[in-house]
Amino acid sequence: MSVDWILENRAHLLTLTVSHLGLSLPAIAAVLVLSVPVAVLANRLRPLRGVIVSGTGLLYAVPSLPLFIVLPVLLGTGVRDAVNVVVALVLFGMALMVRSVADALDSVPAEVRLAATAQGHSAWGRFWTVDLPLAGPALLAGLRVVSVSTISLVTVSAVLGVQSLGSLFTDGFQRGIIPSIVSGVVITAALALAADLLLMALGRALMPWQRTGRGSAS
Repeated sequence: MSVDWILENRAHLLTLTVSHLGLSLPAIAAVLVLSVPVAVLANRLRPLRGVIVSGTGLLYAVPSLPLFIVLPVLLGTGVRDAVNVVVALVLFGMALMVRSVADALDSVPAEVRLAATAQGHSAWGRFWTVDLPLAGPALLAGLRVVSVSTISLVTVSAVLGVQSLGSLFTDGFQRGIIPSIVSGVVITAALALAADLLLMALGRALMPWQRTGRGSAS
């Protein structure tokens, strides 16, 4: 990678990095917010659980580029509108996250739920104070996968003319600029790694009992 090229284009690299995060971070947040109620609904409607979980999972089989092209027609937006990219990323993220959340909530021991109910917790109170905290580690693991996948998929949007780190790939290939391509790969990977480490740190902060459990076990 040419250091001179990076220094000359550092402002452009920063702009594309910010645009990349502006597409991926809202999508990751939306995936978490939307996947939890869908997973709860799937677990409560047991006869339909397989349909809901498998149905959302099939979204990941849809090719990303055709979806980016079809969404403007469905949403009534422009082809280069960033909304299309975010919506597509949310759909792909939910394809991974709904099953993770459903399985995580379903793994909470029945005796723990019964004990919480016996202590006077309502169904929703038990969900927030018992089910969700116990399912937290598995839920976090799923969100980490979604974050890495989402940050990587954002690059496809450059084919449609939406600015992101993927623009370094398209420009680099079209103009034969190898440092541009390599920079796109390295920065995208660095963002994915940073997001993963941040989620790990957030998980340790929000779920301190996990650290205690590991410490006791060792």
